[in-house]
Amino acid sequence: MRQSVSTARVLSYALLAVAVAAGTTGCFKRGAKGDYALAPEMRPLEVPPDLNLPAGAGSNQVPALGAAPQQAAPMAPAAPAAPAAAAAPAANNTGFIVPGSKDEAFTKVGTALEGLEGVTIATRAQLLGSYDVAYEGSNFLVRVVAVDAGAYISAVDPRGLPATAEAPVKLIAALKAKLAQ
Repeated sequence: MRQSVSTARVLSYALLAVAVAAGTTGCFKRGAKGDYALAPEMRPLEVPPDLNLPAGAGSNQVPALGAAPQQAAPMAPAAPAAPAAAAAPAANNTGFIVPGSKDEAFTKVGTALEGLEGVTIATRAQLLGSYDVAYEGSNFLVRVVAVDAGAYISAVDPRGLPATAEAPVKLIAALKAKLAQ
């Protein structure tokens, strides 16, 4: 019987030693504070400091409206455009300028597009100044933008570049002729 008492005493001392060691190392700490106590999906997102801001201050400038792509040359940052009217774009076969306000020109362009054979207007957005049209198998936008000299009417492809394919150029020429009457 003596041996069972001593074995029980040794086991209880060992258990007490493990409990003291675990308590001092922090294994049984309760009430962890901070974001680590939250579930992983509830923790705030940590973004590295170098990803908070764009790398270059002037590298995100948008090129001027109606500027045709040219040879690869270094571009100077574009000047900020005025909110109501922009400078008149360079003359080309994908756009033209009409006198009057943007809203007047938008209405005239809509009437002219409806009167041209083969033109299908999918959508029209007056606030954006654009008509989504299909003409001779091509889909593109006819856009109306306010400029200093009036309103600039142009054809724009799905990438946002001037539409230089045959159908958009032909439609812009027909619009120009119809609006000149």
